[in-house]
Amino acid sequence: MDFKRVDALAEKLRSLRPLNEAELKRVRDDFIIENTYDSNAIEGSTLTLRETALILREGITIGEKPLKAHLEAIGHKDAFEYILMLTERDTPLTERIIKEIHSLVLMSDFRNKGVYRSIPVYIKGAAHTPPQPYLVQPQMEALIADYGALKRERRIYEAIAEFHLRFEGIHPFIDGNGRTGRLIMNFELIKAGLLPINIKFTDRRKYYDCFDSYYGGQGTDALTGLIAGCEAAELEWFIDILKNTNNYGE
Repeated sequence: MDFKRVDALAEKLRSLRPLNEAELKRVRDDFIIENTYDSNAIEGSTLTLRETALILREGITIGEKPLKAHLEAIGHKDAFEYILMLTERDTPLTERIIKEIHSLVLMSDFRNKGVYRSIPVYIKGAAHTPPQPYLVQPQMEALIADYGALKRERRIYEAIAEFHLRFEGIHPFIDGNGRTGRLIMNFELIKAGLLPINIKFTDRRKYYDCFDSYYGGQGTDALTGLIAGCEAAELEWFIDILKNTNNYGE
């Protein structure tokens, strides 16, 4: 991945006059809907993008879809808005914050939301088996501790990729790990002054391959490149919005 290109796009965005509050809210709301659709679809939700928008924007119930799908959409939206609030305070990433994000994501499961799993899990088709339950707590503590050093020593994309790959490998919760992990990814990107990214449902195979690559001993390059590529796409999209807003020119 050409990181210089991503850095140049980020600098270009900073040079443009920002959207006003109402415009920014509309852009963010649209992004949250799309991100909610894609993140939940990766995990098996059958809601379409239009159905997701109707649920989140209009409060409409989709008759033929299960209540669980509705709650997953609402929970993801609430969790995204929560991380936006946390970024305004520059809140550090801690186990407590991770559990709070997960509690919103898994709002439909009161027994397991925000609680580390107590049973072994096996991810079908994965190249890695998550640790036994008694190892989840110490491995999460180690991951949080290591992440501070990763951010000091590596590019933010590389640090976030390493964290995400290890987090999903630990698989700390019984359900909702993927959605929670991708929200954490965006939480850290926003705190670093970058745009949140959307890993699309159509790119899920490429996303899954990043885990096989990492746990097959090939490092974080695949996911780092995917994150940076998604960031470049979001930057280009946002710059285009600014350039096409009435008050903006070249």
